[in-house]
Amino acid sequence: MSAAGAPLPDADLLSAAFAALLIPFAMVGLAAINAGLGRSRNAAHLMTASLCVVAAAAIAYLSLGFAWQGAAGGPALVLSLGGKDWNWLARQPLFLRGIALSGSPVLLQAWVQLLCVGLTALIPLGGAAERWRLSAMCASTALLAGFVFPLFGHWAWGGGWLEQLGTNYHLGHGFVDAGGSGTIHTMGGLAALAMTWLLGPRRGKYTSEGMPTAIPGHNGVQVLFGCFMAWVGWLGVNTACSILFSGSGLGSAALIGLNTTLAAGSSGLVAAASTRVRFGRPDASLTANGWVAGLAAGSAGCAVVPPAAAILIGIVAGFLAPLVIEKLELRLSIDDPGGAVSVHAVGGIWGLIAVGMFARFSMGRFANDGNADSGQWVAQLIGVATLAGFILPLVYGLNWLLNRFVPHRVTPEGERQGLDLHELGAGAYPEFMTHTDEFFQR
Repeated sequence: MSAAGAPLPDADLLSAAFAALLIPFAMVGLAAINAGLGRSRNAAHLMTASLCVVAAAAIAYLSLGFAWQGAAGGPALVLSLGGKDWNWLARQPLFLRGIALSGSPVLLQAWVQLLCVGLTALIPLGGAAERWRLSAMCASTALLAGFVFPLFGHWAWGGGWLEQLGTNYHLGHGFVDAGGSGTIHTMGGLAALAMTWLLGPRRGKYTSEGMPTAIPGHNGVQVLFGCFMAWVGWLGVNTACSILFSGSGLGSAALIGLNTTLAAGSSGLVAAASTRVRFGRPDASLTANGWVAGLAAGSAGCAVVPPAAAILIGIVAGFLAPLVIEKLELRLSIDDPGGAVSVHAVGGIWGLIAVGMFARFSMGRFANDGNADSGQWVAQLIGVATLAGFILPLVYGLNWLLNRFVPHRVTPEGERQGLDLHELGAGAYPEFMTHTDEFFQR
């Protein structure tokens, strides 16, 4: 089933299934980037947390989340407002009951959505790294996968009210997010922002005068390797999601792969060039952040923008990512070790807006939905406003409430010792001394 509810050809379903096999590489990439950008005394904890978070997301989504998100064209709660029908929530049974377990397009959608939930849940780990307890990570992930992601996922990918903006109010083709710039990246980045607010900065990050101090990551090679893995994985994410949720079809696969690569590559090059101009040498970690920002920005329009526009989208993302990282740290005291807010939230929002500026709706279901392209940018802005004005407060509120029962932040002693030893009982690099004196600045 496509986002419009029309059956997909078997060739498209088979292509989406093969593309989905690449998505775990994106998970490996994000986990490697998060761990590499942290200090060595927290490396094993971040990798272990990545495994646990993906598992918690899968179980929560299977148990509850899919019942809220559902599949396009499936049973849903529809409300009539102003003489128009608005699709608000799916009505699927819990634990995938009633869905054929062999040869079912609905099961394929559930699998891809489950993988996307896992990706989304990995993003906040980078923003809240080095001070977030493992048990709290898993509990927070269960809330994200069981409630928050399915809600917006249904609105954007399941035929929900955001997709209906085109038919109900003639706002272009409705909200378009082919590869997940909003559903995956922006949601994950906003969840990271909520957690950085709740947890506060790492100890030693800011001096008594409030000035940030540099806490470099421990393994740049691991971070850059993670970028390559993320690129491979997002080729699968964008292809599978575009086919299943935007009805792009197998014929768009080459364009999706081309645009994904061009957006990431141009963004990474601009990040490298801008840091060279500012610091005298390219910065490896900021170049990596620029690469992933290009993936985030290029995902929404990967199936509907020309390659030249994908390059432009990447250029803007590569310029924004290092700049926003610095501004958030210096002006707003947001301590985001992995750059999750700047890379995923800001990059994802720019990608959603870029669809309204550059998309050409001449392929897939968009060519036959009877809607004009005019007003598309308004639909995209409504989607962005929903993420910032509803999803962000919802994530913050749920985690604020969770913090009353399962405290998020580790103790000061645990943070000083390092989460590898404090929560796992063993370090990632036991043959090296991993403690430094930056802890005692404040």
